[in-house]
Amino acid sequence: MKIIFGLLLLICNLGYANDYPQRIISLSTTATEELYILGVEDRLVGCTIYCNRPKEAEKKEKVGTVMKQDLERVISLKPDLIIASGLSDPKQMEKLRTLGINIAYFSAPISFSQLCDDFIRLACLVGEEKKAKKMVDKAKKKVEKIRKKTRVLPKPKVFIQIGTEPLWTVPGETLQNDFIQFSGGINIAREAKTGQYSSEEVLVQNPDVIIIIEMGVLSDAEKKNWQRFPTLSAVKRNKLYIIDAYSFCSPTPLSFPETLEEMVKILK
Repeated sequence: MKIIFGLLLLICNLGYANDYPQRIISLSTTATEELYILGVEDRLVGCTIYCNRPKEAEKKEKVGTVMKQDLERVISLKPDLIIASGLSDPKQMEKLRTLGINIAYFSAPISFSQLCDDFIRLACLVGEEKKAKKMVDKAKKKVEKIRKKTRVLPKPKVFIQIGTEPLWTVPGETLQNDFIQFSGGINIAREAKTGQYSSEEVLVQNPDVIIIIEMGVLSDAEKKNWQRFPTLSAVKRNKLYIIDAYSFCSPTPLSFPETLEEMVKILK
């Protein structure tokens, strides 16, 4: 991966402007938003039905979901680059590849560092590496400034709920764990092997803060569900919060510091 990344950066530095894709289809909500951030949204000819950030992306041609696309529609848009995610159907991607369409895969980042690297890699593909590097440098400085402040603060135990039935959380090696750690908290599920967790274990770990990722009306119901356990430290301290799913689960390097600041306020 490092070798491929290095080669992409080399191509950018050489400046082969004519080689940059002009008709892009994005199958990733984060990549779609990042293309707008990079200022190349005019080259985005299609995206998924879930790509609605920024709001202008809603007007782009829709080619299907993150996992399944209408291949005829995709082909009709004549893309010269498809940005695929870890959720993209391998068989569909292979069919498109046999047609000579270039496909770039971006797996879900497991850290803030990888999030930044992926952003620069995407920028390299579209010829905006310098712009992306400046943005990433600025974001990293903001994050480091926040981390310096939180290192000396008390470290509350935190539980993040991102799903129910079964109960689902974020283990240690995840981008979302960085939100907890960087904001000065301790993820009670950091040692979990998978995201599946149990309410019994939450009670045993007794978190000081419980954060529920926005799930519509279910979020309020889940908040009330935790309030049934008055012995929980988070309930005693009235530290039950609901936060936006997009900002927490699909951040960009630019939005990461903003969400991190929100997390710091919650953990105080």
